[in-house]
Amino acid sequence: MIDIHRIVPILFLCLFFSCQTSAQKKEIFKITKSDQQWRNQLTDRQYTVLRKSGTEQAFSSPLNKIYSQGIYSCVACDTPLFEGKHKFDSGSGWPSFDREIKGNVAFSIDYNIGMARKEEHCATCGGHLGHVFNDGPRKTTGKRHCINGVALKFTPLKNEY
Repeated sequence: MIDIHRIVPILFLCLFFSCQTSAQKKEIFKITKSDQQWRNQLTDRQYTVLRKSGTEQAFSSPLNKIYSQGIYSCVACDTPLFEGKHKFDSGSGWPSFDREIKGNVAFSIDYNIGMARKEEHCATCGGHLGHVFNDGPRKTTGKRHCINGVALKFTPLKNEY
């Protein structure tokens, strides 16, 4: 027979010391700043998205409708993240790309809305960028990197003559 008085403390300890505690190892980034330093550098919207994993309102970013050749970089640290040639109109209301610049975007899984989603963040400063979905263009990668425009800075390519 199972002794409930022995099981309950064991279950409590398992829950208390699970891998989801604050003792969980955090990723170390090349650029690290204090919360106050990020607040001083970023606008309120940028801070909410990049440092608190917020989401900007759909169709609010002017970058959503730019399809020029160029580089989309992290607004917090200038790391190049996406190329304009890989941008497409997903109809989602956020800038969308079918691939990232390898090594400059890092990935993790988040459960913030009760389901698993592949989150992406800047590999240099850890700023939250958006999420990756498997409903992108089939003729290329099949991926849709759905990115908060407020997290990006666009630099058009200079014409070479």
